[in-house]
Amino acid sequence: MRTPGPLPLLLLLLAGVPAARPAPPTCYSRLRALSREITQDFQLLQVSGPSEPCVRYLPRLYLDIHNYCVLDKLRDFVASPQCRKVAQVDSLKEKARKLYTIMNSFCRRDLVFLSDDCNALEYPIPVTTVLPDRQR
Repeated sequence: MRTPGPLPLLLLLLAGVPAARPAPPTCYSRLRALSREITQDFQLLQVSGPSEPCVRYLPRLYLDIHNYCVLDKLRDFVASPQCRKVAQVDSLKEKARKLYTIMNSFCRRDLVFLSDDCNALEYPIPVTTVLPDRQR
């Protein structure tokens, strides 16, 4: 009886379950994730009953990375003098600074701005899900 050679064993080993590694984040996916995180953190800060009254006077922070005005919005938020000593706001400003840097340098070529409507960042249109009607 013949024993299997190394080639069939190697093929069997390679044909096994592949290692499940997620794809590394792209510049675009990192921007989307960070902008969502900043928007959510800002909303939580607004609703959590801020201990500091200055939080009410911070510029609104709704981020849409496809809107060209988001760069100005980030710059204004980071430069705002309100709440300089509030840890949550400092953390939020640091994330906004990081997003601005990534958008303006590392991912500049990957971005496509679909709009330059600055009012859309002040008063965002709520996203609703509409279920399609069933056809009879």
